[in-house]
Amino acid sequence: MTTPSVRIRRATPDDAVILAQLNRFVHDLHVDARPDTFHLAHAAGELAPHFVAFLAREGAMAYIAESSENGPVGYITAIIQNRSADALMHPQRFVYVNHIAVDPRVARMGVGSALVESVRAAALEAGCVGLFTDVWDFNTKALAFFEGQGLSRIQHRLEQRL
Repeated sequence: MTTPSVRIRRATPDDAVILAQLNRFVHDLHVDARPDTFHLAHAAGELAPHFVAFLAREGAMAYIAESSENGPVGYITAIIQNRSADALMHPQRFVYVNHIAVDPRVARMGVGSALVESVRAAALEAGCVGLFTDVWDFNTKALAFFEGQGLSRIQHRLEQRL
């Protein structure tokens, strides 16, 4: 399979329906693995206000990958956060990746890497010193992807269902 011609662009609130449509590639996986936590996917029109509200937050960003052959094929959302200093920790400005989704038709062709690089570049320009995300244990492909992007495991989150 050949690498698609892909353009990465900054998303705007006008792209909320596109983001909602692309979300199904990642959300369905989460619903299948954790139906106790994740709602069944909503129609794109119903989910679009979620993305509009996210993009209105201070420090929020989103990028869309568009293929000349397939149209929109992926997205990433992230938000710049500032952690204040306290008695135990240094202050830190970082970017946190909330979502990334890539159409399976173009998986493993560099689309996800290009999306992460767009966030990384914007974060560096904004003075961030780190890029963070979290990955559910069942999503081993996402974990391998992010480790391939240079992220390292730094913390474990544990759960006990009651």
